[in-house]
Amino acid sequence: MVPAAEHNDLSTGSDPAPHIPVLLRPILEAVAPVQGDWVDATFGAGGYSRGLLAAGADHVAGIDRDPLAAGIAKTLSDEAQGRFSFVQTPFSAMADALDVPQDGVVFDLGVSSMQLDQAERGFSFLQDGPLDMRMEQAGASAEDLVNGAPEGELADILYQYGEERASRRIARAIVAARAEAPITRTLQLAEIVSGCLPRPKPGQSHPATRSFQALRIAVNDEFGEIVAGLEAAEALLRPGGWLAVVTFHSLEDRIVKRFLQARSGTSGRGNRYAPEIKETPAAFHLERRRSIAADESELAANPRARSARLRLARRSDAPAGRAPRDGLGLPRLTQEMLR
Repeated sequence: MVPAAEHNDLSTGSDPAPHIPVLLRPILEAVAPVQGDWVDATFGAGGYSRGLLAAGADHVAGIDRDPLAAGIAKTLSDEAQGRFSFVQTPFSAMADALDVPQDGVVFDLGVSSMQLDQAERGFSFLQDGPLDMRMEQAGASAEDLVNGAPEGELADILYQYGEERASRRIARAIVAARAEAPITRTLQLAEIVSGCLPRPKPGQSHPATRSFQALRIAVNDEFGEIVAGLEAAEALLRPGGWLAVVTFHSLEDRIVKRFLQARSGTSGRGNRYAPEIKETPAAFHLERRRSIAADESELAANPRARSARLRLARRSDAPAGRAPRDGLGLPRLTQEMLR
């Protein structure tokens, strides 16, 4: 989501720092007419909730583990006059928080621009702030991880969660730097990482992009949350209900894609010599095999949508279940935590 112009209605709200919900239009077009009870599983700045309400949803439940989202949710709750409610909890716990079957669940995975834009949250390598990165503002921070994890563990995190090829070199530099003084600031860490990599060419991403992504994912157990959140959505959705998931990088998208394949019975066997997979009733029907990307008009209005991918599925009447952990493309670190 990115800052945008604002109007005083439920489609955009009255927040002076609004954000554009990525791929909202294709979601609304695919599920039209929007009706019944919906869950905005990653409430953030409330863009999807406002869009669903404006499109005709009877009620939207906003879910977010970030306590700062509660203030935005209070404003929307007042405007929506009983059609919106908010629960501060990780989306992995939403099936316990909501006991009413839902007609749709929407996810916008990863960090929100609202969090990136606040230097004090420590998510951005472009602004100086405390090395935090905690979405719930509780538990171990990125500072704790960077200063306390063994070199090998840091290298694994950078490689598996950030796909950083120079992971070992960067981990070694972090350990050497923290031996001189604790690493406590975002720009301090960004400088250490940048010193390990070539200067980027025009148009290339910042050298610290992958490392900051990896640390954020590790601090918030984002991949474990994705799997648990998708299973919670499966348990909440009524037959015919919609699941819409927006991802922003290949690791997220791979997990979502393989989850939907596994739960729709379309994953098949990797090769003819692989063991036969026991078939279970399909919990989802895939509306499209391929993901949906932003069109040119959306990219012009919101450049951050360039890497976004949308996947859509519809709930069947089969019982809710559990996806096989070893078939979701999860990094080894997450697989070990989920056992």
